[in-house]
Amino acid sequence: MSSEKTIPQSLTRLIDEVKEHFPEDQKLQEMFEQCFVNTYETTLMPQEDGTTFVITGDIPAMWLRDSAAQVRPYLLAAEEDEEMAKLIEGVVRRQMNYILQDPYANAFNETSNGKGHQADITDMSPIIWERKYEIDSLCYPIQLSYLLWKSTGKTTHFDETFSQALTKILHVWRVEQNHEEESPYSFERLDVRQSDTLNRNGKGSKTVKTGMTWSGFRPSDDACLYGYLVPANMFAVVVLGYATEISRDILKDENLATQCDQLAFEIKAGIEEFAVLEHPIYGDMYVYETDGMGRYNLMDDANVPSLLASPYLGWCQFDDKTYLNTRSFLLSRDNPYYYEGKAANGIGSPHTPDHYIWHIALAIEGMTTTDTAEKMRILEVMKQTDGGTGFMHEGFNTDQPEEFTREWFSWANSMFSEFVLSLCGLAVKGSPLHKRLQETNI
Repeated sequence: MSSEKTIPQSLTRLIDEVKEHFPEDQKLQEMFEQCFVNTYETTLMPQEDGTTFVITGDIPAMWLRDSAAQVRPYLLAAEEDEEMAKLIEGVVRRQMNYILQDPYANAFNETSNGKGHQADITDMSPIIWERKYEIDSLCYPIQLSYLLWKSTGKTTHFDETFSQALTKILHVWRVEQNHEEESPYSFERLDVRQSDTLNRNGKGSKTVKTGMTWSGFRPSDDACLYGYLVPANMFAVVVLGYATEISRDILKDENLATQCDQLAFEIKAGIEEFAVLEHPIYGDMYVYETDGMGRYNLMDDANVPSLLASPYLGWCQFDDKTYLNTRSFLLSRDNPYYYEGKAANGIGSPHTPDHYIWHIALAIEGMTTTDTAEKMRILEVMKQTDGGTGFMHEGFNTDQPEEFTREWFSWANSMFSEFVLSLCGLAVKGSPLHKRLQETNI
């Protein structure tokens, strides 16, 4: 985890801004600096071909989702730092190359070295670390591409490879609108817990067409209970909006733009028809998963995309009524993965032990509340639950934060960094959070 990398001035300047904003808080200053530079120091690996390989931390593979979230706060530095912009462009280029290799895979090797889960019963190849199909794996690279453009004005990454990858993403999402009859995808892993494999010979639980697009797994890499993962579909609608804008303004491809627009319309209509439930206590709220046949799953998971993250992702406004109803449910004992303890209350995940809260979920809770006092309370909780390490982790015990999973988890460090920067009035240009900060003049 140690590194001899020199920290760029553009990152140092942001660290100094945090110190100026929180002059009396020595612990926060030290934690922010440590977490903020962690991704840069330990996970970014520039390649000879100009792309950037990004390990997730303690696993030597590149997740399409994690890698985008890991570098996202550095877009603030890329506004003025061309080298940082190139590094992030390298991440985007590598992501698009991977999608062309296999749009159903969620994590990839640095080379075709055959590492990872090669024994899984699915269409594996040596470049793939894991082939769990998750909608968000295809959303995040589009989001990062768009935010890189909005932050820096760069458009060189919108090349033929990007256009081909976007076309492939659209094809997969269209096919997966009718997973039961059209999908070539199946996945089985033998001798594991149920959440690591798909039932019905790798097909997953039965669904009917709704307009939404199917996902095998959640952003936790756990299997979906029902195939329409609502927060991931929300994210798809948002990034399809980005893709429409890119196709029209940069690629000058009206046909591609129309395809993006139409698919977004269909998925959005599906969410509104099949994913909103009238709850007897909370009123109209979003479900986490559904099958289109009346079954639904009421919960949230700590990983992003989550229902809690809806306005952060851009699905809705921060004060949207249905979202606020959903939020009330999510931050209550009625959500089976909302945990309360001596050290903290917050959202965890079936991916980690019972009563373990995630720092990622706390960061999202902080970035989506409109109450400044609540933001500061959540910041204090995050400071006090680092387990004495100065880093964020995957999950931690609500009663004993020194008990945690994943000592080195770059995504959580980056989310904490983004939350702290937002408290200083800084957010990535083009993001819903940036628009929110502009509106409220924080």
